[in-house]
Amino acid sequence: MKRYPTVLTIAGSDSGGGAGIQADLKTVAALGAYGTSAITALTAQNTTGVRAIHAVPPEFLRQQLEAVFEDFTIDAVKIGMVNTAETAQVIAGALADYQPRFVVFDPVMVSTSGSRLIREDAVDALWQELLTRADLITPNIDEAEILVSEKITDLKSMQHAAGILLEKGCKAVLLKGGHLAGPVIRDVLALQNTGSLVLESDYIRSPNVHGTGCTLSSAIATYVALGHSLTDAVVLAHQYVAGAIGHGRDVITGHGPGPLNHSFSPLPMQVIS
Repeated sequence: MKRYPTVLTIAGSDSGGGAGIQADLKTVAALGAYGTSAITALTAQNTTGVRAIHAVPPEFLRQQLEAVFEDFTIDAVKIGMVNTAETAQVIAGALADYQPRFVVFDPVMVSTSGSRLIREDAVDALWQELLTRADLITPNIDEAEILVSEKITDLKSMQHAAGILLEKGCKAVLLKGGHLAGPVIRDVLALQNTGSLVLESDYIRSPNVHGTGCTLSSAIATYVALGHSLTDAVVLAHQYVAGAIGHGRDVITGHGPGPLNHSFSPLPMQVIS
């Protein structure tokens, strides 16, 4: 018998469909794997901003996680929006109980429109429960500045910040540099004991970049689930996101920054033994 490579996304719901759980599941499907989900929070949002956030009760989140882990073989986990300390604790407990083989954590703290998505008391809980437990974390510049309490302005300070995160116990860091102005986007992939790698891509001028971080982290999880190494998964995920941005830049979706075109080049569903 064969089965589908399976990814679990643990994240918030975006009612506009461009980020969060919705973006994750679109990405997983487009790359040929099977997506499952556990919702941490409901957001009332669209392309113009976030209107309200309703955290899912911790006990109900726990039941979602148990339902998925007890029925499916999970090849990779992606964690996104964790806006309360209680949520972080429930997720950490499930990871300890079920021991998935790969976890990528995108520490979503601020939305593209500038809305803060995490409570102040939850940042400490992320350090205690999730940041050092994940196999890879994928903060952007704003999130990394919160985590290291330093300003990041260029490639050198990005590399320094990634090093601090490794020193603080993170296993691997992909620090995304998309928020820095310039014709070339540079991300820093830093691994324990193996140095760092700078990934470069041309800047794509597009108003439609809502959900880019969610898409990248779920793509990494999917490529790992499909059997790729961490480094190769990061490189392939970069290529996928660039394609999704390029193919969605001329499309109007809503009245604000729209989403990527997640399905620009869908792959057939894969199966593994």
